[in-house]
Amino acid sequence: MQHITIYHNPNCGTSRNTLAFIKHQGIEPTVIHYLENPPTEPTLRDLIAKMGITPRQLLRVNVEPFSERGLDNPNLTDDDIIQAMLAEPILINRPIVVAENGKKQGVKLCRPSEVVLDLIDMPLTQTFVKEDGEKIEPKS
Repeated sequence: MQHITIYHNPNCGTSRNTLAFIKHQGIEPTVIHYLENPPTEPTLRDLIAKMGITPRQLLRVNVEPFSERGLDNPNLTDDDIIQAMLAEPILINRPIVVAENGKKQGVKLCRPSEVVLDLIDMPLTQTFVKEDGEKIEPKS
């Protein structure tokens, strides 16, 4: 049985769609509301490493703390960015999905939400309709 964990923000449409995608596939994931329960520094570093991205690539730029903290400065180090994310979890882009104990394992930033299908063992067999009405069809 595949185990899925989603770092979720219920106020985010992409995060809600990703969670719905997972449930649509018959999986009841572990949901971490990361704004209330942010990852620890070792966990955040591990997630970034497993995604194969840089901290800057995980950084949300369209939220107030981004400009307030001067995070557009290209001279900031990865450590500077990680510390800012730990201090203000809203700076962590979402949703992050972790898949374990299945044929497909890994960690991905699921933007757009259908990226989650890359982590789920079973193929999409029924049309999924996103909140905005966009349909994701099974591949033939």
